[in-house]
Amino acid sequence: MAAVSSDLKHARVTEREVWRDGPPHELFKRMRAECPVHWTDKVTEYPQEKGYWSVTTAEDIHTVSRDWRTYSSERGGVTVLGVVFPLELVRAMFIGMDPPKHDRIKALFQAGFTPKRIADHEPAIRGIVADVLDRIDGHETCDLVTDVAQPVVSRVIGSFMGIPPEDDAVWANLMNSTLGAGDPDLNPEGIEGILERDIPEIFERVRAMIAQRRERPTDDLTSVLVHAEVDGQKLSEEEIVMGFFLLVAAGNDSTKATYCSGMRALMEHPDQRRLVLDDPSLVPGVVEESLRMYPAFAHFRRTATCDTELGGQRIREGEKVVMWYVSSNRDETRHQDPDRFDVTRNPEHQAFGAGGRHFCLGAALARLELRALFEQTLARFPAIEPAGTPAFVESVFINQLKTLPVRLRPSS
Repeated sequence: MAAVSSDLKHARVTEREVWRDGPPHELFKRMRAECPVHWTDKVTEYPQEKGYWSVTTAEDIHTVSRDWRTYSSERGGVTVLGVVFPLELVRAMFIGMDPPKHDRIKALFQAGFTPKRIADHEPAIRGIVADVLDRIDGHETCDLVTDVAQPVVSRVIGSFMGIPPEDDAVWANLMNSTLGAGDPDLNPEGIEGILERDIPEIFERVRAMIAQRRERPTDDLTSVLVHAEVDGQKLSEEEIVMGFFLLVAAGNDSTKATYCSGMRALMEHPDQRRLVLDDPSLVPGVVEESLRMYPAFAHFRRTATCDTELGGQRIREGEKVVMWYVSSNRDETRHQDPDRFDVTRNPEHQAFGAGGRHFCLGAALARLELRALFEQTLARFPAIEPAGTPAFVESVFINQLKTLPVRLRPSS
C-alpha cells in the first residue's frame, strides 16, 4: 500500500462541495490506493456528528456486509449522517435492524417480491413505461428525470403498495424531500422541513391507508403488512409506517437514479449506444453496467459493536463504518478500466449491497424496470441526445441526477 499523503489523511469525504458534481471518484480512487479504510474526524456542516471510517474496496465492504455481529445496522443507524431521521424510526425499518428481528420482518416483505409476483407484474410494468413514453412522443425535448423516470417508478411501486395513481406525485415529492435533505432544490427547508412537515405527513397518509386495509383487506403490500404476524404478534403502527416508507423510498429512487445515469452514459458514448441499437439483447448488460457505475445509493453505514480491525486499521466499539458503493463498484482489483462504460462487461457489483442479510429484496424488480425503460426508450428515441447540462442531487447518500434535459430526435 502506498504512503498516505497529508492532504488525504485530512480529507473529509462528506463535505458538500466535493459532491456537487456527483461522487468524488478521484478522491475515492486515491483512498483505495493509499488508505482503503480511511478515518474522517468530523463533519463540518454538522458539528454534532461524530467521525467515521470510510470503507472503499469491494473486499472490505463484503466483509462488513456479512458480519452483522461486528458491524451493526441497529446500533447507530444506516447512514453516515444521523440527523435526518430519529434513530427510533430508522430501527422500525428492517434495514435498521439486526437478526433475529431483521430476518423475521424482512421475510414478510420478501413475500411481496417473489419471482412469481414480479413476473406477474411484467406486462403491467411494461405498460406503465409505454404509457409514460406516449406522453412525450411528439415533443421535441423533455427531462428524463421528471418526465419519464419519476412517473414510471412512482406508478410501479405505487401499484405494489396500493397507492392510487392520483397520489403518485405527492409521494414522489415526499420521497425526494426526505432523501434529498441536503439539496436546495429538492428540500429548501432542510432537516427542519423533514422533521416538522414530511414525517408527520407520511404518518398521517399511511395511517389512513392502514385504517382502510383493516376494514377492507386487499392484495397489495400495505394490506400484507397490516395483517401480517411475527411470532403471533402484528406489526406495530410505527413498523408498518416505516416499512411502507422504506419500500416507497427505495422504489422511487433506485430505478430512477440508475436509469437516468445510464441513459446519460449511452448518450455520451455513442459507440456503446450503437452496440445496443444493433443488438438489443445487450440491454441486460446496459442494466448491470449502469448499476455498477451509477449505484443509486452512494453508501450505507454500520456501527462497530466491539473493537476490531479492518484493512489494517483499528476500529473501536461505537465508531461509524461507512460502506461506499460508489467506490467499491470502481475497484480496480475487480474491474479492468473501471471508469469506462462498457455494455458488454456484465459485471458483478455491489449496487444492491455486498451480500449478507441486507441484500436488496427489490433487486429483481429494479432490474425488470430498468430493462423495460432502456429497451423502450432506445426503441422509440434511438437518436436521443443531450439538450442541456444535467445537474446532480447534492447528497452524500442518494447518487442521482435531478435534471437530465434531452432532445428526443435529432435537431434539423
